[in-house]
Amino acid sequence: MSNSDNTDDIWARNEIESPCVKICVIHPQSRLCTGCLRTIDEIGAWSSLSAEARRDIIAQLPGRQSQISKRRGGRAARLQRD
Repeated sequence: MSNSDNTDDIWARNEIESPCVKICVIHPQSRLCTGCLRTIDEIGAWSSLSAEARRDIIAQLPGRQSQISKRRGGRAARLQRD
């Protein structure tokens, strides 16, 4: 078994599935994780939340996508605008 297989075992649990997609980057304006769209508080409390509370959060996630603005072009685009 490779090391990455062992790491993935950590993510396998019997509780309600986590929306985590292992892309943990907090968007600076919205303060949402760009991978799973949860707040820092939701991520931190996830393991202690009830199954009902987790389902409620998961139901809200699709509506949060619009709160994350996409970067368009990075530094090259900024230089062209200047």
